[in-house]
Amino acid sequence: MRLSTVSSRGMRGVLLGVTVALAGASVAAWADPGRGQHAQYEHHGHHGGAMRGGSPRHIERMLDSVNATDAQRAQIRQIAEAAAAENKDRRAAGRSLRQQQMELFAQPTVDANAVEALRRQMLAEHDQTSQRMTQAMLDISRLLTPEQRAQMAEKQKDRRELMKKHHRERRQLDAPAG
Repeated sequence: MRLSTVSSRGMRGVLLGVTVALAGASVAAWADPGRGQHAQYEHHGHHGGAMRGGSPRHIERMLDSVNATDAQRAQIRQIAEAAAAENKDRRAAGRSLRQQQMELFAQPTVDANAVEALRRQMLAEHDQTSQRMTQAMLDISRLLTPEQRAQMAEKQKDRRELMKKHHRERRQLDAPAG
């Protein structure tokens, strides 16, 4: 599957964010569309698991599992593409704000007022993106039946449990012996 107007990575983030939100997860699941599935390593505390495994193929499998129609799929892709395109500039703004934050931190004397103003800007950017992703989630929820949404939520719950188990096992393997 090749998505047309928006990068595949951008679509992956949007579709995953919408899927997770539909499954009852936090609105913060919008993650950072376009950053790819390794975003959790760079912003673990902020977006964490939202990006894990969020490929377009995963979304297609999720839609397969709820027997989504071709019409539903096409409309969901259209909604996700529009949201990704609208959030593209916000991602760039977020990167710029994070860079400014590091520049402020690196100064000989850190200006608390400037840091606070920047923090507020970052929150505003996040809020705008969150609002847009919430709107996409609502638009998509209208396309799926209540049964499809319930099935998706259950599958996402199972997936989260599997990921928790995987991470516990991984931590055990990575832990020093003794």
